[in-house]
Amino acid sequence: MAHLTALDTLDVRFPTSSELDGSDAMNPDPDYSAAYVILRTDDPTGPEGHGFAFTIGRGNDVQRVAIQSLEHLVVGRSVAEITGNLGGFARSLSADSQLRWLGPEKGVMHMAVGAVINAAWDLAAKLAGKPVWQLVAEMTPAQIVDLLDFRYLTDALTRDEALEILRRAEPGKQQRAAHLLDAGYPAYTTSPGWLGYSDDKLARLARQAVADGFGTIKIKVGRDMTEDVRRVKVAREAIGPDIGLAVDANQRWDVDAAVDWISQLAQANPAWVEEPTSPDDILGHAEIRRRVAPVRISTGEHGQNRILFKQLLQAGAVDILQIDAARVAGVNENLAILLLAAKFGVPVVPHAGGVGLCELVQHLAMIDYVAISGTMQDRAIEFVDHLHEHFRHPVRVRGGRYLAPRAPGFSAEMLPASLRDYTYPTGAAWRADPADADPNSTPGVALPQQQEIL
Repeated sequence: MAHLTALDTLDVRFPTSSELDGSDAMNPDPDYSAAYVILRTDDPTGPEGHGFAFTIGRGNDVQRVAIQSLEHLVVGRSVAEITGNLGGFARSLSADSQLRWLGPEKGVMHMAVGAVINAAWDLAAKLAGKPVWQLVAEMTPAQIVDLLDFRYLTDALTRDEALEILRRAEPGKQQRAAHLLDAGYPAYTTSPGWLGYSDDKLARLARQAVADGFGTIKIKVGRDMTEDVRRVKVAREAIGPDIGLAVDANQRWDVDAAVDWISQLAQANPAWVEEPTSPDDILGHAEIRRRVAPVRISTGEHGQNRILFKQLLQAGAVDILQIDAARVAGVNENLAILLLAAKFGVPVVPHAGGVGLCELVQHLAMIDYVAISGTMQDRAIEFVDHLHEHFRHPVRVRGGRYLAPRAPGFSAEMLPASLRDYTYPTGAAWRADPADADPNSTPGVALPQQQEIL
């Protein structure tokens, strides 16, 4: 029987701030980064589990230590015990009382839990020979419900209600899975819209996105109202009247400022306005939504746990709910959020971008389509065309649609050469002279032995 022998972590950072990729009103100089996890076993012929928590640079200093603090809950356990009871494994990581105290169930520690849980899902799916979306979609309603933690949710979603939602979706699951494999899942793109881009670059990339088949683009706003009004006009002229144009404030405004700002941007007919205020301000989002209707309001990429999502839905605070694959406690908690959204009839449009977030969240949206909501109506997955080349199984987007992953796992595994070259601060990408880098070493953690260095 195989056992987990190590929980290894790496500090992987990409210098995206040099080209202002990822820049927005709140984060002007992001270096897309991953506090990266490898679950190793004593089976020399078996797979490893890969996962990560997404940060933007120095956050890795803290996030990596948080992940390492979970080692005592992981190393020594049997692989069969964990992969055969992923619900119990997830709950055990969240339940360590001394570590839970730091949240509880939010912040750096909760993201660390999510990184390890996602790595366990990667391992389980590889062992099953299926992508994560298919592994979950083929489970029975009872098996899916057993993955969830209903504590603090039962005033909004009970176990029986979750079972009923899943049972209603049972008819047609095979047909939807086949359709997904054939046609893919709708995508929208943020690649044209970073706040540091010039108007010319914004217009050029927006036109290219339409030519590539995207039905919606998103641009960043929130630094200056006059500038934002000009930029949304540039974007709208570039894409025409029939393509969706979403705007993202990245938590920039107070409630009254958000209402004033959105009123000015409404002339561009935005598809939605994203994160207009603090991600924790449930009543603030509800007030903004009430005052700017019919402009739609969305939030969730910084939602800290299932309880916050529950309250956003209970308060009628959003028209669109966003989930993030690396912010809450992994696949399990995101499944609970998807079921909450189905209960309240609110569409989910997942957040992606970053490094590896597109790779992960595509699985969650596809689970929702096949096994939970049963629809792609008013839904899409965010796509950002950065850093996919560093993954063993990168996302595939054609004609503005995500093609369903077919490789076993959670699509989280980065290439050994990328792990080597972008490890901070010793990788070639971070050395003053890249020629000084040792091409055969990754500081602190050995590279997976069964993989070829490309």
